[in-house]
Amino acid sequence: MSGKVIIAGLGPGADDLITPEVQSALDEATDIVGYFPYVARVQPRDGLTLHGSDNRVEVDRATHALEMAAEGRTVVVVSSGDPGVFAMASAVFEALEARPEFHDLDIRVLPGITAMLAAASRLGAPLGHDFAAINLSDNLKPWELVEHRLRLAAQAGFSMAFYNPRSKSRPHQFGRALEILREECGPNVLISFAKDVTKPTQELLTVTLGEATPEMADMRTVVIVGNADTRRVGPHVYTPRYAKPSASSA
Repeated sequence: MSGKVIIAGLGPGADDLITPEVQSALDEATDIVGYFPYVARVQPRDGLTLHGSDNRVEVDRATHALEMAAEGRTVVVVSSGDPGVFAMASAVFEALEARPEFHDLDIRVLPGITAMLAAASRLGAPLGHDFAAINLSDNLKPWELVEHRLRLAAQAGFSMAFYNPRSKSRPHQFGRALEILREECGPNVLISFAKDVTKPTQELLTVTLGEATPEMADMRTVVIVGNADTRRVGPHVYTPRYAKPSASSA
């Protein structure tokens, strides 16, 4: 098969954070496939067809990309951030698993700058030691599993980065997440809200868990929770590279 599928991350939002490797792939593409807002970030040009679709049809979108590549086209499947972090890379391989006739296609994944890393850089270094990334949406997993993983990550002393914290269809769940965090971490651990990170409308806010409210987050917000060692230094937030021994190991 002469076509190929390139799964690319467009970064968190600012155009200058698209990697040169990804930009070269966009310049080479005959077709761009992705969620409507991400496809809209790609500059139209002659010879390029844009295929935007809804955010609930990831596997259908991936299958369409594979089918076009099998016809000899160069298809770039775009995600925001990094395509392997809660994004389209897994969806493409899920679709590929069901279609063995496409297993010999040339498929490549190009990394991008994730929203959590962009947010962390704007805040300082809140993910400077061990951390966990958790998608708080229950679209593809039960909420009970979200709560279980959240509680265990908090008990383990990880800093945490949350994607999709609060939507209009599930406004109550982030409030429950905050309750669990206060139960496991106490009220004094720092929590940061990074909205529209790297965009002109960027907003950053750091408070304690005791001060945090559900309304501080929405679907355009990455939430980063520190651990017991996370602290402020002037306007910055950072987690030291060392960890204090727990009482049980002392």
